[in-house]
Amino acid sequence: MTKLAANLTMLFTEVDFLERFGEAARAGFKGVEFLFPYAFEAERIAEQLAACKLELVLHNLPAGNWEAGERGIACHPDRKAEFEDGVGRAITYARALGVKQLNCLVGIKPNNVTDAAAYGAVVDNLKFAASALQAENIRLLIEPINTFDIPGFYLSGTEQALNIIRETGSDNIRVQYDIYHMQRMEGELAATIKANLPMIGHIQLADNPGRFEPGTGEINYRFLLGMLDEIGYSGWIGCEYKPKAGTIAGLKWLAEHGL
Repeated sequence: MTKLAANLTMLFTEVDFLERFGEAARAGFKGVEFLFPYAFEAERIAEQLAACKLELVLHNLPAGNWEAGERGIACHPDRKAEFEDGVGRAITYARALGVKQLNCLVGIKPNNVTDAAAYGAVVDNLKFAASALQAENIRLLIEPINTFDIPGFYLSGTEQALNIIRETGSDNIRVQYDIYHMQRMEGELAATIKANLPMIGHIQLADNPGRFEPGTGEINYRFLLGMLDEIGYSGWIGCEYKPKAGTIAGLKWLAEHGL
């Protein structure tokens, strides 16, 4: 059965962040996700989750200076200590919010860093994060991102992600498979998901082009969502899209896709 989580970084932006929980619950969502909680006290977010009877599905590890354009620091060899501090901070929030999965954005490779050095930094940092999270019964996710939206992003393909996971030797890392990003980079969505289902810990959706809601572009979401049910995917699917004409108006896609 399809379980959809509202991404509160991208949905219900018509109201302030802490008000989005209530909006999501009123729209019928049982789960939510967002990029980062760190601008708010964990207790305030926990209050909203409890009041609205929502499960927080995941959030990201700290990702450097987001406002300055950074999209993660795991591939930065000179920022290991900062990365490890960020893991600790994320765990503190995850404990308070009941989160069982945390996503790591590995970042944009600096121009002065070789591919080998970036690879080594990613592997070492993920080993550390996976071990620290495992001690808390939290799974680590890594997400391939398309390089059209984020030029230079180090992790941009499914097989690359799987190879990195194998290199870490950890059994506590899975792929966060974003259908929109992988449509832009790879295509072959159904075949890739089927082939790698045991290694996929979370799925996100948006249509292409535009990253709008399903039904606005080229991706056959009625087929894909049905396939996910058929092959036994039991995890959450995060609605990480930009509403084309307002969040509530855009939610008509649910009924149009039999949800």
